[in-house]
Amino acid sequence: MPEQHDPAPAVQTFAQRARNARDRAGLTRPVAAGLVGRSAEWIKGVETGAIGMPRLPMLIRLATIYECDVADLTGDDRIAAASYTKAAHTDLPTIKKALTTYRLSPADGVPESAEVLSARVRQAWKLWHGKGDHRSRIASLLPDLLADTQHSSRVLEGTERRRALVAQAQAYHLTQLFLSFQPAPELVMLTGDRSMTAAQDADSPRAIAGAAWYMNHVYRDANEAADARVELAEQAAGLLRQDDAEQLARWGLLQLAVALSFAKVGRAGQAWRYWDRAKEAAQRLGEDYAHPWLVFGHGVVDAYALTMHNDLVQPGKALEVAAALDLKTVPSATRRCYHLIETARAHGMQDEGVAAVALLQKAFKESPETIRYNMHTRMVLPELAKTGPRMVREDAHTLALELGVPV
Repeated sequence: MPEQHDPAPAVQTFAQRARNARDRAGLTRPVAAGLVGRSAEWIKGVETGAIGMPRLPMLIRLATIYECDVADLTGDDRIAAASYTKAAHTDLPTIKKALTTYRLSPADGVPESAEVLSARVRQAWKLWHGKGDHRSRIASLLPDLLADTQHSSRVLEGTERRRALVAQAQAYHLTQLFLSFQPAPELVMLTGDRSMTAAQDADSPRAIAGAAWYMNHVYRDANEAADARVELAEQAAGLLRQDDAEQLARWGLLQLAVALSFAKVGRAGQAWRYWDRAKEAAQRLGEDYAHPWLVFGHGVVDAYALTMHNDLVQPGKALEVAAALDLKTVPSATRRCYHLIETARAHGMQDEGVAAVALLQKAFKESPETIRYNMHTRMVLPELAKTGPRMVREDAHTLALELGVPV
């Protein structure tokens, strides 16, 4: 008998690969459309073959929201999304080394007191939220801060040790923020986990709440299931009292974390229910209240409503929020820059390139290193530099060059 051969596996089309990637990411068509600034009908057209394979900038945007490589969409193993979308800070190797260096010798010297460590952490937060190159500024502080908080939390005892652990948790928060949008996702998860461990070892509900807020960012960026993020936030919120301003601020922040998680997966009713809780907490804290490093307050709650409308594919409503937003009430240049980028995203969803580029230019002046490593900015600038009116193309091209974005 002739030798039998198994039939060769069918080669998937681009449309099939795009549909499978979205399914694996757990995103509906409307949510995916909102994240890339297109309509749900456009996503459907791509997945049915009615619309052909888009150009590279859009492929990168799709790969980013689906948490896959461009090669997974195109079938070409020579292309990887990370090489186009993520830029490495020059201090990234230093931070990597600091996270894997340990002081094991008893000759490490007298540990710093929890009071001194807390003061150093507060100064680092001021640098992070200030104008200018915030990543570069804290990169010079983080190696020693991580080493000293590790040493003190290992050597000190009792209440002093627990306070040192709280400082250590915040040092890891800052490191996690430095690592965000860097080509080192495993380190982002590592710092998030270490901050939560330090907070739990400190037996501090406040520290646990802070760690849960930052872990929620990790989970959202990794497209983890919304229910897992919600459970973490609600467990942490359940440890807090609402008759104390410090704890109420963190409780409100965790309600905001849940709202953002639900909005990202298109569950509008639940999203706005939790946003209302966050808004109520901000109102109870007072019109002028803003947490010194978590920055929770009226301004941040209102500004995140803009992001929620974007994620729910409601750019018109997002721009209504933006029109009424007073960013002066947000005491953080990095946050103000982020919300300007989100406003630009809303304009981009409505094909308003002139406004989008103008807002990205304004965001660059507010906080250069926030926009330089922002994934949305890096994905949309190449497209804006090649399409639309000449003025838009020229301004987008100039900004892309300043940010080091390939066009």
